[in-house]
Amino acid sequence: MQEKENPTLAEAIKEVGVMAISLACGCSTRSIYKWMKKGSLPRTDFTGETDYAGKIATASQGKFSPEFIKSISRPQKTNETAV
Repeated sequence: MQEKENPTLAEAIKEVGVMAISLACGCSTRSIYKWMKKGSLPRTDFTGETDYAGKIATASQGKFSPEFIKSISRPQKTNETAV
């Protein structure tokens, strides 16, 4: 039996709907598409300034928890070094 992989942030947003998340978060759809492209929520969600993960969880009607949304949307650090 094959285990189902966790969705990416973009997949989770698509399941809930870009417009629904845009309305729930009070952001433009363009902002939501940027989150999808980056694969992460804005820094402000991790510093407690905003609660987009909670709003996405509410918009998902229980399909995703705020903790799960945050876990799949951690900002990715790049490993660029100065040459």
